[in-house]
This record gives sequence, structure tokens and C-alpha cells, in this order.
Amino acid sequence: MIHSTPGLTVSQTDPEHRTGAAGPSEDALLRAKYTEYCSAQLADLLLYLSPDEIFVLAEKAAHVRGRPEDVSYLAMVEVATEWLSARVALPPFDVWATDYRAHPDRYEDYLLGLWESELGV
Repeated sequence: MIHSTPGLTVSQTDPEHRTGAAGPSEDALLRAKYTEYCSAQLADLLLYLSPDEIFVLAEKAAHVRGRPEDVSYLAMVEVATEWLSARVALPPFDVWATDYRAHPDRYEDYLLGLWESELGV
């Protein structure tokens, strides 16, 4: 299974991220939590955009893609997410992982447990 967030892809079939009989590796666990953290950051920012702003972004992107009719709600949210992810300064994985190891409590509010289902925990 591959989980993708703009700028981040985590694959459970990748040998570094495989789960074993003892459970997921620490790296797989951290990468799944990092993906959820980044997704939560972008989702929080999406809430600051009005529906009109999301529509305008999606309409512009659809025209750029040459598909002006492709302005479904899902497409609008996808485009707004891509737009935000290109502009938001999220920490690289290694920086985030170091800080998470030192201060996991700082991140608990952003982790809803979706990472558990990603890893089959």
C-alpha cells in the first residue's frame, strides 16, 4: 500500500517500511505519523479558505490543465491542497522525526490515529 501526501510518499512494500511479526519498524511508524501530521497541517489551513477562494483556485487550475469543466468538489479540494502544500513550510521528515522523538507530546493533538490503520496496527 502506498500513502501519498504532497511531497511525501510512504510505501508499506518498501523494505525500509515493511511491517513484520513484531509490528512496524520505528521508521515505518514515524513516517506514518509524519504523513498524518503533514496532512493535519494542510487540513487545518484549508479551513481558513472560504468556499469561494477554493472555487477560484480550482477553476484557475482546471483552465491551466486544459480541463475547464473539471471543477468538481473533490477536484477543488485537491487543487487547494496542492496549492497550499506548495506554499506551506513543513519540516523535512528527518527534522520532524528528531523533534518528535524528543517531544512526542507536542504532536499528539495533530495525530488522530489514522497512522494506525495505515500500518495495520
